[in-house]
Amino acid sequence: MNTLFDKIWDSHVVTMIEEGPTQLYIDRLYCHEVTSPQAFAGMRARGLKPLRPERIYCMPDHNTPTHDQDKPIEDPVSKNQVDTLAKNAAEFGLTHYGMMDERNGIIHVVGPERGLTLPGMTIVCGDSHTSTHGQSVLSLSVSEPVKWKW
Repeated sequence: MNTLFDKIWDSHVVTMIEEGPTQLYIDRLYCHEVTSPQAFAGMRARGLKPLRPERIYCMPDHNTPTHDQDKPIEDPVSKNQVDTLAKNAAEFGLTHYGMMDERNGIIHVVGPERGLTLPGMTIVCGDSHTSTHGQSVLSLSVSEPVKWKW
């Protein structure tokens, strides 16, 4: 008997490499400001563009204040990461929920709250809490080398 995991996995298999990894179709990719710059740099260096930019959502959530998001970010490293995410999203034609966007929030919460994460989907994000997207979803935290290949 197949488990729910098996059903989601099997329905997303693109290629099975003998004695190697399985290539899966990914329904949604979420990017935040800390782990995405390296992925965008890798894509840029290789002249790659996202296959399905409409399925990629970017939002700052690690280096942003909980309150008073209308105020400037004081830490220069944090500000640079937030600004770089906005620039990368614009360059690659991706949806960006910036700090002043009412849809912005904690990256692993926004997907389920906004109806972007749905049952039966595969989700990836460079965040350790990605697996909390909910029941009936195959959600994985991935590293930059994996993301830029997507």
